[in-house]
Amino acid sequence: MTAIPLSYLIDRPAEQTRPVGSLILAHGAGAPMDSDFMAAITRQLTVEGVTVVRFEFPYMRQRRLTGQKRPPDRQPVLLDCWREVYAHCCQCEDLPAPILIGGKSMGGRMASMVVDELGAAGLCCFGYPFHPPGKPERMRVDHLLIMTTPALIYQGTRDPFGKPDELASIPLSSAVILHWLEDGNHDLKPRKASGLDQSEHLAAVASSVSAFVRNCP
Repeated sequence: MTAIPLSYLIDRPAEQTRPVGSLILAHGAGAPMDSDFMAAITRQLTVEGVTVVRFEFPYMRQRRLTGQKRPPDRQPVLLDCWREVYAHCCQCEDLPAPILIGGKSMGGRMASMVVDELGAAGLCCFGYPFHPPGKPERMRVDHLLIMTTPALIYQGTRDPFGKPDELASIPLSSAVILHWLEDGNHDLKPRKASGLDQSEHLAAVASSVSAFVRNCP
């Protein structure tokens, strides 16, 4: 049996919770695998029976070692990292099937670009960067129009990387389901005045992901 590397973080459901599958989760461009958002969504997912494996791209691992901020690696490096991580996790016999991939912001976008190639059971993205903030004319969705892997994207209605009116006319693949979180920002966090709470949003997202995982082959 291949062991999970110490550089990964793995969180499992409590013993009394029936495991439904595994989600390999990548971080966003500016925050590591143990950021507040990554930790919060992981906690909620494990409550719902999902085993979560978190990892870091090379530039973030280097930042952790040196303490110096670095820009994200170039796209080919990020995609190769995803290929390596997925191949390794598929060899780990203690990760419950099915195995899905996904991530926060950039990490989810990179996952979406290789998910068909890898043959993962599904894709789950949180706060997807559909376009640079304030530049909806620069949509980065070509691969989402032809994706064949079942995918869920959870997006706040205030997310500057993609709002409902900006995406309404985009013909996403029928395999892609976009879930909107009312008044949520890029971290799916609503304003206090909305009467909503980020933890409630994340709990609803985790429940939805769990149901999705259970239905993946």
